[in-house]
Amino acid sequence: MVVSRMTRSIDVMHLGRDRVIGAYELGEGIVVDPGPASSVDTLLEHVEPRVLLLTHIHLDHAGATGVLVRRNPDLKVYVHERGAPHLIDPGKLLKSAGQLYGDDMDRLWGEVAPVPEENIVRLDGGETIEDGIRVEYAPGHASHHVVYLDEGSGDAFVGDVGGVRVPPYEFTLAPTPPPDIDVERWNASLDLLEEWGPQRLCLTHFGAVDEPGAQIERVRAWLADWGPKARDLDKDDFCRAVAERMHAAGDEIGERLEQAAPPDQMWLGLDRYWRKRAEREAEGAAA
Repeated sequence: MVVSRMTRSIDVMHLGRDRVIGAYELGEGIVVDPGPASSVDTLLEHVEPRVLLLTHIHLDHAGATGVLVRRNPDLKVYVHERGAPHLIDPGKLLKSAGQLYGDDMDRLWGEVAPVPEENIVRLDGGETIEDGIRVEYAPGHASHHVVYLDEGSGDAFVGDVGGVRVPPYEFTLAPTPPPDIDVERWNASLDLLEEWGPQRLCLTHFGAVDEPGAQIERVRAWLADWGPKARDLDKDDFCRAVAERMHAAGDEIGERLEQAAPPDQMWLGLDRYWRKRAEREAEGAAA
């Protein structure tokens, strides 16, 4: 059965700034990507979650999950099977994030509480859940990333696969933090979104896009242009060039883009991608 729903965007006002992190309510407490615990009070001003649909477990998308389950022990949490163990025991996730954020962890993300296994519904991709919400596996940004299509509204909830932008500006970049960036798989995930033919793409960073095809092409263009630049430029030159591009429309936009997708992390993720790709190619040549 397909249920007709009205999508509602919720700006969680991360660090007091608008248009950086957004959650979506699909009606009756179904929430896509609640955001971090540092913003959970803002989320709860707008909705009491009954079901969480996680696109992936990065802290800006899913960090509040454990805190919300503690508040509501009946909360159901959908997540890809590869991400589920890191919700149950977030130690490895926190260690990895701590290497990127250091002493800023608590200020940025707040408490990251474990999620009891009994609250978790593991996804593979290919399921239909909650009366007409399709799920597909969509790696490239993260190895455990999924996307959701609400068949009733035609809205696709795409996490980071659909890129980062600050409305009303169309400028889009692809967020590429370590450790899972894979440009080829990301483009395949964009192919999947095109095959879905959604009415809108609902981005965590930020907002709903009424022209999905154009947005998908913006993400492809960024990966095609800036992916090789991360291979050819050192970290400082890459970060300087990306920051200049981010601030081209003014500091109001640039600051929000940098908050959603720090340039140094973008370089680190792409640098790792190129190194791993070179290793695979060398192994293939030696075989």
